[in-house]
Amino acid sequence: MNQFEKQNRFFVLKEDEKKAKYAEHNEAISPFDLGIPLVELSDPIIEQIYYFRWHTYCKQIKKTPDGWVVTEFLPNVSWAGKYNTINCATGHHFYEGRWFHDQTFLDDYARFWFTEDARPRKYSCWMADAIYAMCNVRGDFSLAESLYDDLKNNYAAWESEKMIENGMFRQRDGYDGMEYSIGGNGIRPTINSYMYGDAMALSNLAKKLGKTEDAEFYGKKAMDLKEKINTMLWDSDATFYKTRKEPPDDCLVDVREELGYIPWYFNIPPADRSVAWRFLNDEHYFKAPFGPTSAEQNHPDFMKPFDHDCLWNGPSWPFATSQTLTAMGNLICNYKQNVISNADYFDLLKTYANSHFLTLENGEKIPYIDEDLDPYTGEWIVHKLMFGMNPPHKDAGRGKDYNHSTFCDLVLSGLAGIRADRENKLIIQPLFDGEQLDYFCADGILYHGHFLTVLWDKSGQKYGLGTGLHVLCDGKEFVRSDRITEVIIEMI
Repeated sequence: MNQFEKQNRFFVLKEDEKKAKYAEHNEAISPFDLGIPLVELSDPIIEQIYYFRWHTYCKQIKKTPDGWVVTEFLPNVSWAGKYNTINCATGHHFYEGRWFHDQTFLDDYARFWFTEDARPRKYSCWMADAIYAMCNVRGDFSLAESLYDDLKNNYAAWESEKMIENGMFRQRDGYDGMEYSIGGNGIRPTINSYMYGDAMALSNLAKKLGKTEDAEFYGKKAMDLKEKINTMLWDSDATFYKTRKEPPDDCLVDVREELGYIPWYFNIPPADRSVAWRFLNDEHYFKAPFGPTSAEQNHPDFMKPFDHDCLWNGPSWPFATSQTLTAMGNLICNYKQNVISNADYFDLLKTYANSHFLTLENGEKIPYIDEDLDPYTGEWIVHKLMFGMNPPHKDAGRGKDYNHSTFCDLVLSGLAGIRADRENKLIIQPLFDGEQLDYFCADGILYHGHFLTVLWDKSGQKYGLGTGLHVLCDGKEFVRSDRITEVIIEMI
């Protein structure tokens, strides 16, 4: 991969200091070599896990005869495809990776999915949306434009394989990446929201290419699917989005599952549906000490034992927690509501960060990411299960450095508030309460070819720029405010 030019990269934080503090060894690729935004904040756990997750991501970047790819598992697993790739978390890979300064490997990875023997539809995913989001940060859509026909064909293939007569998409829970859920198979909020996101991305991309008919064609598909999601998957009594069983049953399931928040990932719900978020902070429903439960805790099948190592009937999954946090960010920034606040976003991100640890036999706690965890104890379930066998299972330890979620993107798009979803302007809306952090700085954020810095200094003594919120572009201060506020920058 080409090395990004380091000259004049950062303006507040020093890379050498962060590299010395968070260096890891035995890596083929270092995140500092690829270039990452530097982060510093008064919450040491969030800061530690931010750099830890960049390192774990880089361990999954692999060189192949078809160029670079990004994997989920370090060891080969039997259900993976070519080069041990799995498309399930591809959306997460692009959303997280869009903040690297050198994204050469992501161009290869995007093209890989449309090469021979790649399997872009084995699992549900939001590939067109994620590639478009990555290009939005770059300010360069040439990659998405080069893949336009492939992305169109991929969408049509999804319709051929998974669309049913009512115009919605069916999926098995396991092929949504959510094995053995309470809601089970059917017309799920997951795949239908993903397909809406991909249709909108294709419509927006068609506009850029001057393909007016295509833009209208995919825009109509998106709006039709949006209406169906909001009418057929919304349970007005439960005030929640749910899976609908296919005909002849044709009914909503009797359980609220965390996947009911995914429509907000793509800004699908109307404003009056925000009431659904009251369940997230309720210990009778989704709130737990180490992350949201994947199903509501008051359901009789919650955490019910089953002979499978990956259950979605209650365990907390980083895959879903990162989706929920992204959706929460959209709710706060794009909706008028009074259910969820900036403080709620920070609190959930902090809970998520605190789940990233493994306690060794000697009592030492080390940064760790795996598949699913016990929402009450924080123990990694698959890790404990496989190492608990006598002898340990042959796949024991497969989930180490599991690349199946985001974290760094949630710090940059959430805490720093870089809302890279508007093409004509950049909206910066930090998602934390001014009392929650004494200081926060995200420095060297590469956006449209410029370096951004977002910092909060409660006392004014940490960075010497005065109290409050500061936004800098290429080292020059753009705005200062005494409070956490929205900052709008015209296209740069």
